[in-house]
Amino acid sequence: MELLTLICAREGSKGIKNKNIKLFNGKPLIYYTIKKALTSKFIDEVYVSTDSIKISKLSKLFGAKVKFLRKKDLSHDTTPEIKVWKDAISRLEKLNNKKYDYLCVLPVTSPLRLTKDIDNCIKIFKSKKCDGVITITPSSKNPYFNMVKIDKTKLNLINRTKKKIFTRQKSPKVYDVTTVAYVMSTKFIKEKSSIFEGKLEYNIIPKHRSIDIDDKIDFKFAEFLHQKKWKQ
Repeated sequence: MELLTLICAREGSKGIKNKNIKLFNGKPLIYYTIKKALTSKFIDEVYVSTDSIKISKLSKLFGAKVKFLRKKDLSHDTTPEIKVWKDAISRLEKLNNKKYDYLCVLPVTSPLRLTKDIDNCIKIFKSKKCDGVITITPSSKNPYFNMVKIDKTKLNLINRTKKKIFTRQKSPKVYDVTTVAYVMSTKFIKEKSSIFEGKLEYNIIPKHRSIDIDDKIDFKFAEFLHQKKWKQ
């Protein structure tokens, strides 16, 4: 099966300015995702989808390939990521004159992933009859116990059950979706508008490797764990 490995890194970022190339322990954040991808035994080449000439140049310097600049209308903070994937698949299949069977997407915002996390996702995809594999981690909050929504002036649990739950341990087990890796069928991506429309398998990632950098606090915490070489 032919694999396309993709890193999506647009220029704009509201939470952290120039997040994708902000120095993370001395190197641009995108460096860590490119280098980790290239250590996978399943990945021979890595492509970056970006609207930025600067990100393009840095990506190439770190060993990735950039064959086009992403259109601006696919580079807004409200643009669904799956649209960027569709665009990259279509353009790279034409440019490379080949068909890709599956897609491995590695977001820049998870710099603490290990090579084995990527490889395990690919192995699961290859061994299971599924449309895709996502990474998840045990959630620290639970919608059946300590997550609420505001209904007018009243607070209610997001998910109520007939049976009263008084401890987190008695609550149904829930997980956060992480940005460590997505491995998806390209046929499925071309046809659907959400990854949750298909049959998904999962790879559970420990919490200390599953941080998704969204704001300055996430960034500093991830840097701290990286500096301390937290137990892998």
